[in-house]
Amino acid sequence: MTRRTFIVSTSILTLCLLGGSIMYMLLRGHQIVPSFASQPQGKPVVTKVPSPLPAESIQQPTAEILSNRVTEYHIDVKLNEVERTLTGTQTLSWTHPGKKTLNELYFHLYPNAFASPETTFMKESGGRLRGDAMPKDGWGSIELNDIRTMDGISLLHRVQYVQPDDGNVNDRTLAKVRLPMSIQGGETITLKLDFTVKLPKIFARMGTANDFVMAGQWFPKLSVYEPAFRRGRSAEGWNLHQYHGNSEFYSDFGIYSVNIDVPSEYTVAATGFPTKQAVQQGERKIVQYYADDVHDFAWAASPNFVYAEEPFSSTEVPGVRIKLYLDPAHEDLKDRYFYAAKVALSNFSKWYGKYPYSTLSIVVPPADGNGAGGMEYPTLITAFGATSDSPGYDELERTVIHEIGHQFFYGMVANNEFEEAWLDEAFTSYAEDRLMDQEFGITISLPIQSAFIHNPQPLTQPSWEFGNADTYAKNVYHRGKLVLLDIERQIGSKAMNRTMSLYAHKYRFKHPTTADFQRVLEQTTGRSWKTYFNQYVYDGKMADYAIENITTLEIRENNEVLYESIVDIRRKGGTHPKVPILFTFQDGHTVRKVWNGEKEKEKLMLRYKEPLAWAMIDPDYTLVLENKHINNYFKANLDEKISTRSNVSMTKLIEILTGSFLW
Repeated sequence: MTRRTFIVSTSILTLCLLGGSIMYMLLRGHQIVPSFASQPQGKPVVTKVPSPLPAESIQQPTAEILSNRVTEYHIDVKLNEVERTLTGTQTLSWTHPGKKTLNELYFHLYPNAFASPETTFMKESGGRLRGDAMPKDGWGSIELNDIRTMDGISLLHRVQYVQPDDGNVNDRTLAKVRLPMSIQGGETITLKLDFTVKLPKIFARMGTANDFVMAGQWFPKLSVYEPAFRRGRSAEGWNLHQYHGNSEFYSDFGIYSVNIDVPSEYTVAATGFPTKQAVQQGERKIVQYYADDVHDFAWAASPNFVYAEEPFSSTEVPGVRIKLYLDPAHEDLKDRYFYAAKVALSNFSKWYGKYPYSTLSIVVPPADGNGAGGMEYPTLITAFGATSDSPGYDELERTVIHEIGHQFFYGMVANNEFEEAWLDEAFTSYAEDRLMDQEFGITISLPIQSAFIHNPQPLTQPSWEFGNADTYAKNVYHRGKLVLLDIERQIGSKAMNRTMSLYAHKYRFKHPTTADFQRVLEQTTGRSWKTYFNQYVYDGKMADYAIENITTLEIRENNEVLYESIVDIRRKGGTHPKVPILFTFQDGHTVRKVWNGEKEKEKLMLRYKEPLAWAMIDPDYTLVLENKHINNYFKANLDEKISTRSNVSMTKLIEILTGSFLW
C-alpha cells in the first residue's frame, strides 16, 4: 500500500486536489479558500456561500435542504479484491453544533469489531448474529494510517482507543483524537484521514463472500456531538458507545461524495446516485456517488450482479429510480422485488411523509453472503441472500418491505439506535405488518408472538443491556411492535394513523426520543399516557391476567333455585383499561363482561339458573400484550381425567391457538 499524506485546507481545496469531487462542494455552497496563509493557523473555517448546481451531473439533487448537515465526507476508496482490503483517503468537514469549546473528536471504527475474539462485539455475540457464525479465518479490522489537520499537523500520535461502555481494552471500535487547536460552537474543522480496512468474510452486515463485497460501516465515522436539549439532554456533549453485539448505529446527517475504485467487470451499488460515467483506468474503473441529507454511506459490488432499473412515481412519491442488483439465482424474480418496493414506497410515503430521495437500491446477496442480507442503509437496502429460486413472501416481500420501512424510521426519523432501538425496529415492524396484511393478506399470530416474550425488559435501555440477541429481538422488534398495536386497539386505527403520521412528519431529520413519541400520542389523544409508558415502555411489564378460582353456591330466591358463581381474578402484570371476560354456563348460556383491569384483585359474581362451567379472560385475544395465556382459562369442575389446572388451561390454549384463532 502506498501511504499518501498531504496538507488539507477546507474540504473545497482538498476536492480541487482530488479532482472530480469539486462539483459537489460547489453544490453544497462552500467557498474556495484562496490560500493556506489567508486563514489563521489551526483554526477551523466556516464556509456558507451558495453556489449553482453542476451542469455535468448525471443526476442532480434537489435544491431543498432537509437536514442540518453537520458532517461532510469526501472519500476515495479502492477495493483489492484479492487481498480483501479497502484503502481509503477521507476528507471530513464537521461543523460544531454546540456551544462549548472542544479539544477532541471521536471516531467510530466499526470494522475493528471483527479483529479478534476479545472485542466487545465478539464477546457479547459469541461470534454469531441472526444465525450466521463468524468464519474461523474471516477476521477483519480497520487501521488509521494517517490523520492530519488543515495545516499539516499529524494527529496520529494523538489517537486513543476508548471503551466508555465496558472498559474492554481489547475493543478498538471507538477512538478519541486530541486536537492541537480548540473548536468553538458553529465553527467547522476539516481533517484528512488515510485508512485501510481488512474486510472480514461476510458476517454481521459487512465483508466479502468470494467476489461479492458488502461495505457497510466501513469508514472512520465521526461520533455524534449532541447540543443541549437534543434527545432530552440537559447539557451538550458527545454520544459515545462502542460497537456491541446487539447494537446498530447513530450518526449525524450530512453529505457524502465517494469515489469507488473496483475492477472493470464489477457493478457497484451505493447510497445516493452516480454523478457521472465511470472512469476507466486499464482493467479498473472509478465510480462516483453522491448523497446528501443522509447519515451513512454503504456500497456493495460484484461482477455477478444482474442489474435492473425501473422509474416509479405516485401521488406521494414524485419520482424514484428503483435499482435492483440481483444475484443470478433471483434474476427471474425481479418483478416481485419491484412490486414490493413500489407498494412500500407509495404506502409508507402516504402514511409517514414522502420519500425525498431520487433513488432506492436493492441489493440481493448470493447465498453465501447472507450475513449481509436484511439490512438498511440510506437509499440502499439488502434483501436476504438468494438461497432459493422460489422464496416465500416472508423471505422476499416482507424483507424488502421491512428494510424500505427503515428508510423512514431509521433513515429520516433518525433515532439513536444504540440507546432506543425500538424506535426504528418496532415502528418499522408495525408498518411492515400493516402493509403485508393490506397487500398480501398475510398476518401474524399475535397470541403466539406475545407468548414467546418470556423475558420482557424496558424498551429504552441500551441495546447491549438486553443480554443475548434473542432477548433483544423479542423486546425491540416484537414487544415494541405489540405496544404500538395495543395503543392502536385502545385509541382506534384512525387516531393511531394520525399519531404515527404526526410523529414521522414532526421529527423528520430531528433524532427524536421515546418521550417525543409519547408527547405526540398525548397530543393526538388528549390524555396522559404516563402510567402506560411507565409500565410497558420504560419498564418491562407485560399484561398478565389470571382466573384463580371459581366458587359456585346454590341459593334460593323466590322459591327458585339459582347458582351464584364467584370468579376470583388477579392482575399479575401491567394494567389495561378494558379486560374482556367470557363466562359460559353448563347449559351453554354465555355472558360477556368488560372489567377495568386496574385493581390487583377482583371478585366477580354472577347469578344464573345453571352453575358456571368455565370462564376465560380475553377469549378473542385482543390483549396483544398478554403473554401468559395459560392462566386465562379456568374450568369450574375438573374432569376426572384432568387432575391439574395447568392441564386444563394448556388444553384449552392449544385448542384455541391451533383452531379459529390461528392466523
